[in-house]
Amino acid sequence: MALDAVLLSRLQFAITVGFHFIFPPITIGLAWLLVLVEWAGWRKNDPESVRLGRFFAKLLALTFTMGVATGIVMEFQFGTNWAEYSKFVGDIFGAPLAAEGVFAFFLESTFLGLYLFGRGKVSKGMHWFSCLMVAVGATLSAFWILVANSWQQTPTGYVVRNGRAELVNFFEAVFSPSMIPRFLHTMNAALLTGSFFMAGVAAALLLKDKDNKVARKALRLALVAGLFAGGLEIFPTGHYHAQQVAQTQPEKLAAFEGLFEGQTHAPLTLAGIPTETRLIGAVKAPGLLSLLAFNRMDAYVKGLNEFVPEDRPSVVISFTTFHAMVGLGTLFVLMLLWGAFQWYRGRLWDDRLFLKGLVAAIPLPVLACELGWITAEVGRQPWIVYHVLRTKDAVSTAVSAGEVLFSIVLFGAIYVLLGALYVYLLVREVQRGPEPASAREEVT
Repeated sequence: MALDAVLLSRLQFAITVGFHFIFPPITIGLAWLLVLVEWAGWRKNDPESVRLGRFFAKLLALTFTMGVATGIVMEFQFGTNWAEYSKFVGDIFGAPLAAEGVFAFFLESTFLGLYLFGRGKVSKGMHWFSCLMVAVGATLSAFWILVANSWQQTPTGYVVRNGRAELVNFFEAVFSPSMIPRFLHTMNAALLTGSFFMAGVAAALLLKDKDNKVARKALRLALVAGLFAGGLEIFPTGHYHAQQVAQTQPEKLAAFEGLFEGQTHAPLTLAGIPTETRLIGAVKAPGLLSLLAFNRMDAYVKGLNEFVPEDRPSVVISFTTFHAMVGLGTLFVLMLLWGAFQWYRGRLWDDRLFLKGLVAAIPLPVLACELGWITAEVGRQPWIVYHVLRTKDAVSTAVSAGEVLFSIVLFGAIYVLLGALYVYLLVREVQRGPEPASAREEVT
């Protein structure tokens, strides 16, 4: 069987982006949590917060480094595997990528150095400010990346001339219809991911020593921040984003829900086994999809059968990843509520089963982010630029399928090693734990 260069190029991009996307949500969420931690260490003269900041700053630096190393590879693929895409949208797509590098990455990386190595060497206020700028830089980086990706989902502010997309309105291109909903939903997901990361690490420390004051402080902060982010992830940001999809990408919404026939009082699918032609064993809530998508139970929701087959996304992948993401999000909120309940009862530190669950749950929000990304990207197919350029027309013509396959194998091996190294270094730092309370403590 002949190798398919388009399929292999998509697979390679999925592998490289998927591996890279492990790290930005942790970096963004953890950075904003450290802003709060370092503020308490500075303004409240709290030595435990200082120790907490020092400890998690090491984990932030490790995660940031991995994100940088894996992110560089991702952008090179636009010129190697997706040359036709780059030719078509280079005038538009290049601008947010350049802005991400110039305005976000350098801000984040510069102040990260000051944050990590400036403790005790610069003023307390400047040290906290450096932490704040790391968080702002990471958020701006995500903003510009989402600008580029959201334009692919809902392109605006352009015209097609001489076979190329040309920018005519920068503001419209930046703030395309899907940009703000996606940005808010993604930032909440990052904060939730960072909260579970901090909670899981704190739980690991508490399993060794339930009287660890630094770990207790970290877990309390993570529970509060996680509940805040988890609530917002469902409403309003998740609801807002779903309504945007319903209005601008109706076939994607239909694939999410396995809705084949358009109808009023459209049901919300709670569970089912999807195929590309029907939904088996579906459990549905009548009228709820119409209500959630358009605020009216009698609103009409388009079904997949209203679109020609070649314009439909994969129902199996879209439905499965979407419902898995929603299921994980529900699990996160339930876990956090249980943790808050145990905290209220004064039994949080003694609930070893829950603490073990938090440790095991560290990768789950990352998995949920990956599922959300797959949902969004597969749901856009067969378009690389929605209703403008098909994915099959965007691949490089000069790169053979065999060459792409070789690079997949090479990248796969490198990423396995990098992933193992990251986990090893992370576990080693957690086993070492925060510096002992008897150590010299500087409030900076």
